[in-house]
Amino acid sequence: MYSLEKIFPLQRVLWGLMLILSIAIYGSHAPLLTLCKVNGKIPFSASSVVVLIELTKLVFSLVLLLLWDRRLLGVSVSWHYAAPFALSALLYAANNNLVVHMQHFMDPSTYQVLSNLKIGSTALLYSMVLHQRLTRHKWLALFLLTVAGVCYTYGGLQNPSASDMQLHITPIGLLLISLYCLISGLSAVYTEVILKTQDLPLNLQNLFLYFFGVLLNMIVHLFSSPEAGFLDGFSFWVLAIVVSQALNGLIMSVVMKHSNNITRLFVISSSMLVNALLSVILFNLQLTAFFFLAVLLIGLAVHLYYGVK
Repeated sequence: MYSLEKIFPLQRVLWGLMLILSIAIYGSHAPLLTLCKVNGKIPFSASSVVVLIELTKLVFSLVLLLLWDRRLLGVSVSWHYAAPFALSALLYAANNNLVVHMQHFMDPSTYQVLSNLKIGSTALLYSMVLHQRLTRHKWLALFLLTVAGVCYTYGGLQNPSASDMQLHITPIGLLLISLYCLISGLSAVYTEVILKTQDLPLNLQNLFLYFFGVLLNMIVHLFSSPEAGFLDGFSFWVLAIVVSQALNGLIMSVVMKHSNNITRLFVISSSMLVNALLSVILFNLQLTAFFFLAVLLIGLAVHLYYGVK
């Protein structure tokens, strides 16, 4: 039998390793998408990849349930435990589709800059819905996190051979990006509430969530890509995206169950450091002063939120 002194440090180490892995996965997502491109274009259906990611998470959850919570297989669980996850899956599916459609009303750089506003919407909803009072220095930390994301997106990396893209956004684009930030925060906080209020093992809750995720995203795929082949354009790099994003989804469910969405926001923001490193190594991009300013702001935000009492 292990003593508490031995167990708790081990748990902290495992928790830290899990967060580092999540940061690495978030940071590698954009470079992996770039490696998937053929002649500068994404060759696969985005909706089919989302379906595969949800399906992979569903399979992983089932396997973990069989390994760790086998006793639940003979227990009858009421559908009223599963039903709330349908709304959660619907919100996530809506946001996945908003990301695709928003590109028609703004350039990618504008989207990346404005999407950082979801940090504020998530924090505000987290504070209101979960009745978590955030101190002034914690709000300041989250503001600095948002500014860091804007700085990095605006000019953290530079491609010497690329011409500047004209920034633009339409009124419809402003409406859609506002809706995206609202739904992003709402879906994350709503899911956290369900995970924490239900007295069920996380693997079973994940099974509910990803069942609805597969169902809803499959419907979206059939309507958005009725003639395209489901696996058209797939490659090793696409497989890497599917597996890594599925693993990251499971990690984030652990974070929301046992920590909170603020930790999730810090993980996502910190991932830009990994993204920058991979972009420099793989694509010969150059770091600018905006990148180092973003690093400084993230470090200060972490200190203000977790270090200042």
